[in-house]
Formats: sequence, structure tokens, C-alpha cells
Amino acid sequence: MKKLKREARELIREGNKLYNQLKFSEAEIAYKKALSKDPNYNKAAYNLGNAIYQQNRAKEAVSQFELAAKTTTDKMGKAQTFHNMGNSFMKQKQYAKAIEAYKNALRNNSKDDETRYNLALAQKMLKNQQQNKNKNKNKDNKKDNKDNKDKKKDKDGGDKDKNKDKDKKDKNKGKDKKDDKGDKKKNQDKKDQQKKKRPNQLSPEQMKQLLDAMNNEENKTQKKVNAKKAKGRKIKQEKDW
Repeated sequence: MKKLKREARELIREGNKLYNQLKFSEAEIAYKKALSKDPNYNKAAYNLGNAIYQQNRAKEAVSQFELAAKTTTDKMGKAQTFHNMGNSFMKQKQYAKAIEAYKNALRNNSKDDETRYNLALAQKMLKNQQQNKNKNKNKDNKKDNKDNKDKKKDKDGGDKDKNKDKDKKDKNKGKDKKDDKGDKKKNQDKKDQQKKKRPNQLSPEQMKQLLDAMNNEENKTQKKVNAKKAKGRKIKQEKDW
């Protein structure tokens, strides 16, 4: 057991050296090896969180800081862990969680001005975020109301057009019926007139004159039909931590 702890401390020192040389991925490996030797080594968990954070993997860093916060017993260590956890939440624009993390840091070290500054910044960013959400929500509501009004106008206009078309059809229907009645009456009147004009008896001479007249009339009618032509129808500055 002592041997494993000693090896873990050596790996921590190696990781810190690499971290200071800005070799964060290599430092990450060293810290992970240290944790494999001693899983409860809170300094290894904390330093691993920092190495991951420096590689812009803020979400993973939060998990490591949460682990370090559980295993750290001294207040200063907890304050530093919660401070860096707050920074990781800020990177993800999770301002409400960042505020809580900074408050936890201040509970363990109330004299940390940097944490207090970060807390104030997180509160300001959260307020701006909420205002922007409300503004966008109001815009969406206005747009929905406008769309609904436009739809209502289209519906009303469509109903009016339907009513107009219906009235027109009814009117034409009535007209057609009237025309049919008028045509029937004319035909009947014509037949009646023909009956009245037709003599009961015709002499052979009258019959001949009538046939000649009918032939002449038929010839005139045929000439008119031939001469007549039919008409065609046209058918859309976060702080550097």
C-alpha cells in the first residue's frame, strides 16, 4: 500500500512538470496513472481536472472536480476545486451551475477576491442569458400571432370567394331554368301558330306552291350555314480564464 502511494506521488510530480511545460495531454496520462495507483488521491483528481480543462474538455473536467471535491478534506483545497469547477461551467455557458460552484468556493474561503469577481460575472451573464431568451420568446410569440392573423384573413377571404361562387352558380342555375322555360314556351307558341296557319285541306296547286317555297327556303338556309364560321373557345467577450 505504501509503495503504491509513493509511486502515485512520483507520478504526480512528473505530471506537474509536464503541466508546467504546457504538455497537458502528457500530464493527463501521468495523473491518470497516479489515480490507478491510489484512487483516493485527491491531488491527482484535482490536477487531472486541470489538465483536462486546459484541453478545452470542460464537461469532463467538471466530473473530475466533483470527484476531487468529495475526497478533499481541507477548506482551501475545496475552495480551489469549486472555483475551477465554476470556471468549467462558465466555459459551457451553464451560468446557474457556475454561480453555485463559486458560492461553494466562497463558503470554504470567503476571502478569495478572484472567486467573488467570477461569481459577479456569472450572475451578470445569467441575467443577460435570461433576457435574451425572453426577448426571443416574445419575438416568436409576435411571429405566431402574425401568422395566425394571416391565416384567418386567408380563411375569411376563401369563405367569401366560396359564397360568391355559390351565389353566382345559383343565379346561373336560375337563369338556365328560366331560359329553358322560355324556349319551351316559344316552341309551343310556334307549333300552335303553325297549327293555326295550316289549312285543313290543300289543292294540288297550293301543294305545289308550298313545296316550291319550302325548297327555296331550304336552299337559303343551307347557304347561310355554309357561310357562317364557328368561333373557337379559349378553353432567414467571454472572459479568458
